[in-house]
Amino acid sequence: MATFAKGILGGYSGKVGNVIGTSWKGKDVVRSLPTIRKNRVFTQTQLDQQEKFGLMIQFTKTMSSLLSTTFKAYGKGVSAINAAMSYNLQNAINSLVSPFNISYPLILVSRGVLPNTSQASATGIAGNKIQFNWANNAGIGKASDNDKVILVVHCPALNHTEYILGGKMRNELTQTMDLPLFSGETVETWLAFISESGTIVSNSMYTGFVNVTA
Repeated sequence: MATFAKGILGGYSGKVGNVIGTSWKGKDVVRSLPTIRKNRVFTQTQLDQQEKFGLMIQFTKTMSSLLSTTFKAYGKGVSAINAAMSYNLQNAINSLVSPFNISYPLILVSRGVLPNTSQASATGIAGNKIQFNWANNAGIGKASDNDKVILVVHCPALNHTEYILGGKMRNELTQTMDLPLFSGETVETWLAFISESGTIVSNSMYTGFVNVTA
């Protein structure tokens, strides 16, 4: 892949011959088309990696806008979403042989240096709602009363995620999410914090699986 400065014709997007022009992180880039070998036979290791990658990309694409913020600090030379993919591929696949599965308690949907709470929970309540509760540990490291909560709810059956980025403040201790789309489903939940300035985030905390009931 190579970058190029805009000349008389400017940047371009699309395929010309065996070259593709596109934009990456605000830069115009060109790359050649990959060479595809016919009748290629993949090793089991390659097939396993493809399966893991496909599993994780399905998961992360449901919250790509969130991850662009919550993994921003780790997007050095790669996109924040790729940084999230890389971390979770290495740490949150829970089986050694195919078929592979995601270990949701090991997933991070946010990664950073801001302290998370010391205790948090998610509980299903009537009306397709989940109530999140957490302890206020403001004053520990960079934790502040004014930090905003990040709430994430993922439904594996629907492969869909709902989230709140910048909800109630750390010292408000609770927030409820209304989730009619997930009625009758079991969902996975996480909680994290983002600073009032929006510049730093915490590692997420897994708050368990919850049954959403009408």
